[in-house]
Amino acid sequence: MSSKSKRPPPDPVAVLRGHRASVTDVCFHPSRPILFTGSSDGELRIWDTIQHRTVSSSWVHSAAHGIIAVACSSLLGTNKVVSQGRDGTVKCWDIEEGGLSRTPSLTIRTNAYHFCKLSLVKKPVANAKQGKETVDIEISNDSRGKTAENQLEGSKTFEDHLQDVLTEETYVEGLQYVAMAGEQSSEVEIWDLNTGERSVRLPQENVVGSSSFSTKERGMCMAVQSFLLPGSQGFLNVLAGYEDGSMLWWDIRNPGIPLTSVKFHSEPVLSLCIDGSCNGGISGAADDKIVIYNLDYPMGSCVVKKEISLERPGISCTSIRPDCKIAATAGWDHRVRIYNYRKGNPLAILKYHHATCNSVSYSTDCKLMASVSEDTTVALWELYPPQT
Repeated sequence: MSSKSKRPPPDPVAVLRGHRASVTDVCFHPSRPILFTGSSDGELRIWDTIQHRTVSSSWVHSAAHGIIAVACSSLLGTNKVVSQGRDGTVKCWDIEEGGLSRTPSLTIRTNAYHFCKLSLVKKPVANAKQGKETVDIEISNDSRGKTAENQLEGSKTFEDHLQDVLTEETYVEGLQYVAMAGEQSSEVEIWDLNTGERSVRLPQENVVGSSSFSTKERGMCMAVQSFLLPGSQGFLNVLAGYEDGSMLWWDIRNPGIPLTSVKFHSEPVLSLCIDGSCNGGISGAADDKIVIYNLDYPMGSCVVKKEISLERPGISCTSIRPDCKIAATAGWDHRVRIYNYRKGNPLAILKYHHATCNSVSYSTDCKLMASVSEDTTVALWELYPPQT
């Protein structure tokens, strides 16, 4: 074991160079071997992850403001990518043969000027495996949902069909939403990418039957993740992290008051990631710990599963591999750290970057991980390949 623990950390399989400024965010295309990166000077690059070359480069936000986030999802269709700038806009782009469309298909003027990255909707993946345990995806809260795991073999029941509808990798018009910190920086806003209009504010004021709940004393919303819970019949949920270290869990059916409020961190929450089963996740902050937590919807509770102490504070980004086995963090200390997501034990420390790591992301097939940094590079990694 001692010789194994002293094994040097692996090198990236490729380093993608071309950005001239800090690379702020990264995401993989949901089905094609391409990668999107955005930088602080407003450049959005598309990369070929097989040939390790630039496919296209576009200036999508002003150099003075730059890009905060880039995002794509199978729920948007396979030809869309979203960029968010510190210029108060979110833009939706069509992916064409030679790169991006010349003009965005939609521009949302959010008037929100901050560092909180937007979130597209995450949906539960059927039977997301956690090690050898199969996570049962419940469709309803009654006893019929509990039988779904017993009916995986055999004939398709209504529950199975509904599960397929909820989880298949297809364009779903009703789920083209984006969540982000609002114009009032302590609020979360949900915008419809079909209409370009704001749908919900959290907390929503003047909701009948609810007390006036305020998030102002929590400071700015610093991290947000929107997702569908197994069993919530397609209703959006949002997890938001705030400047005071607290996290609020919202069900948008009740936008006046959150399901629960927890405070796992002592400094601003900078990153939230929900796992593939949408039953839990991981958070990183400006303090010296990472928290793995479970989400219990029937109880309306968010509970610490594992707390991981860090030698040096500051986590810019957290990401969980789609198969729920591995998690990664991007640190202020230039390091990418890899963990066993189920147990929380550390697996590797990647020491390639020589400036703050801003973001880390996994490909849909779990084979590739990308990390980006203020050092202007994009690193591709092949670690702990999934068993096929």
